[in-house]
Amino acid sequence: MAESNLLNRLDGLVSRFEEVGTLITDPGVIADMKRFVKLNKEYRDLEKIVFARSEYIKVLDGIQEAKELLETEQDPEMCEMAREELEACNTRVPELEEEIKLLLVPTDPQDEKNAIMEIRGGTGGDEASIFAGDLYRMYTKYSESKGWKIEISSYTDGTSGGFKEIIFTVTGEGVYGILKYESGVHRVQRIPQTETQGRVHTSAATVAVLPEAEEFDVEIKESDIRTDIFCASGHGGQSVNTTYSAIRLVHIPTGITVQCQDEKSQLKNKAKAMVELRSRIYNMEHQKYLDEIASKRKTMVSTGDRSAKIRTYNYPQGRITDHRINYTIYNLSAFMDGDIQNCIDHLIVAENAERLKESEF
Repeated sequence: MAESNLLNRLDGLVSRFEEVGTLITDPGVIADMKRFVKLNKEYRDLEKIVFARSEYIKVLDGIQEAKELLETEQDPEMCEMAREELEACNTRVPELEEEIKLLLVPTDPQDEKNAIMEIRGGTGGDEASIFAGDLYRMYTKYSESKGWKIEISSYTDGTSGGFKEIIFTVTGEGVYGILKYESGVHRVQRIPQTETQGRVHTSAATVAVLPEAEEFDVEIKESDIRTDIFCASGHGGQSVNTTYSAIRLVHIPTGITVQCQDEKSQLKNKAKAMVELRSRIYNMEHQKYLDEIASKRKTMVSTGDRSAKIRTYNYPQGRITDHRINYTIYNLSAFMDGDIQNCIDHLIVAENAERLKESEF
C-alpha cells in the first residue's frame, strides 16, 4: 500500500531527526560553525516532516477507529459522529500525503538566506529608469508588509527620476526563497511622462536576486582584493560628497567589482561591500545549480535566468501578466504598492508541482 510505503520512508527519517537533535548539542559540533549551521537547517527541515508524520498517523488511526465503531456501535448518534470523523479523515489523508511528499523533495538550500537585489533600467532610456524606481518602491512596500529590512548598498539616479541601477540587501526570514521568483526582465507598457502625443511605449528593467553568502560559505583572501576609496555621490548631504567614505572592492581572480557608498563610515561601507562581494562569488557556483534546474523544468520559475522576460506591467489595461505560468490579474495599482504575494504564491505552487514531477513520487 502507498500508505505503508510512505510511512516506511518517514520512519527512517525519525531516527535521523533524533540523531541530528543529539549532534547539535555536542560541543565539538557547536565549535564547527559551518557544520553546526548545516545541521541546524537539517533539524528544522526534519522537524516539519516528523510533525507531519505524527499528524498522518493520527489521521490513519482515526479512520481505523471510525470504521471499527461503525461495525460495532448500535447508537445512531455515535454512528453519525463516526461517519463524520471518517469523512473528515478521508479528506485529510490525500492532503497530508501531498504535503509530506513535497517536504521529502529537496528544496533549494539557499532559500533561507537573505537576498541581494539589483534592479537596472534596461531598454527605454529615462522611462526604464523611472520604471526601475517603481519596482524598487514595489519591493520596499512588499518587504515592509513582511517585516523585512532593506539596506541600500549603491545606486545611480536616473536623469528624469528613478534609478539607472540600485543594489540593496533584503534581510528577514526565508527572503531568498520568496524573492528569487523576481529574477528576470520586467517589461512595462505605458505612456511616459515625456510623451506629448499619448502613445504607449514599452520599456524594461532587469531584476537580479542573489542569495546572500555567509562568511563561511566563501573564503576570500585579502591579497586577492583591491580596495579603492572615493567620495560618494548622490543624496545624503554635504558629508557624502566631501568625505572619502565610499568603497569599491575588486576581486582580482574573478574580476568581480562591487561598491558601497550608502554609509558615512568607510568601515561600514567596506563591511557591506564585502557581503555583496562574497555573495557574487558564491552566486557563480549557485548559478550552476540554477542552470541544472533550467534544463529540467519547462516553466523556469526560479532559474535565475536574467535574460528571460518574466512579467509585463500594462498600465492602460491595469494588467499584470506573469509569462512563466500564464498568470494574469487586473490590480496593477495595488500590485505596484507591494501587493505581490498572490502572484508569488502561484509561482511557488507551479514550482512545487514541477519539483514533485522530478521526484520519484
